[in-house]
Amino acid sequence: MALTKITNDLLDLGSDTGALGLPKGTEAQRPSNPLEGTLRHNSEIDETKLETFDGTDWRKINKFVPVYDIDYLVVAGGGGSGGGTSGGGGAGGLRTSYGSTSGGGAAPENSLTITPSTEYVIVIGAGGLGSPTDGGNGTSGANSSFDSITSIGGGGGQHGNVGLNGGSAGGNGYGSIDPNTVGQGTSGQGFDGGAGQRPPYYTCGGGGGASQDGGDASNYVGGTGGNGLQVSINGTATYYAGGGAGGTNSGTVNGGLGGGGNSVDEQNGQAGAVNTGGGASGPGGNSVLDGANGGSGIVILRMPTSNYSGTTTGSPTVTTDGTDTILTYTSSGTYTA
Repeated sequence: MALTKITNDLLDLGSDTGALGLPKGTEAQRPSNPLEGTLRHNSEIDETKLETFDGTDWRKINKFVPVYDIDYLVVAGGGGSGGGTSGGGGAGGLRTSYGSTSGGGAAPENSLTITPSTEYVIVIGAGGLGSPTDGGNGTSGANSSFDSITSIGGGGGQHGNVGLNGGSAGGNGYGSIDPNTVGQGTSGQGFDGGAGQRPPYYTCGGGGGASQDGGDASNYVGGTGGNGLQVSINGTATYYAGGGAGGTNSGTVNGGLGGGGNSVDEQNGQAGAVNTGGGASGPGGNSVLDGANGGSGIVILRMPTSNYSGTTTGSPTVTTDGTDTILTYTSSGTYTA
């Protein structure tokens, strides 16, 4: 009886606990007439070494790189205040994916999906400048950003004009301004500025905050700064982006929670708190007094510790909360995922 030869077209490695060695070499050592599907190890490629021939060209076989999500808080620089008597500076715009709300009363945004080995740029906006000149106006704060997420700088408080638009708007100065016309905050980031009071009161509107309009002036009392938003992204409930108080002729007027400066009768403007995006307060009283600068912005990132790469620039503060790692940037830098 003839014996039948049994063949198997597949290579069975299921019981082997070692490894399969592939041909390797430089690009110059590639086979001259490879068959479609040929697999080899390219010793010259920097990252993924495996390559295959598709019938026309050699193609690198990319390794699978899982993406992951990062939560963020991005706050821009707050607005400065004018000289003489001025509206309060508006808070820097606030955008966040963490918590129950974002700036301007909006719903929280989606987390940002990022790709490992990719560098993401963080920019911290400076506060707007205050004016040392009687009748001068405050300037708006600078934008802050994390990759595609940009928050708009707070509007400057004005001496005799409508507060500047911004992330949150600056407060109006005093004068013959229609009290129904105020500076506008940015949707999803902050609120409007407050109205000033016409002479003889010489009082001004408060700057808008991330969660509240700036207050309107009332007779001899300036408008309060709009409150900022409380966010717990760093593990502690903290207010950010409060508006500055408007210039007043009576007592002390409070700035908004979250770094907004207070206004005190017959005193210079008070600066917004640094790294909160707080707006500066307007000088108090009908006197030649200096405005003040808005507070600088901040960016905070939160991610699972298991995903944290440890690769940053800009010297962020690194903390943990439960299973998450938190990066707090007070100056511009990068994070490489």
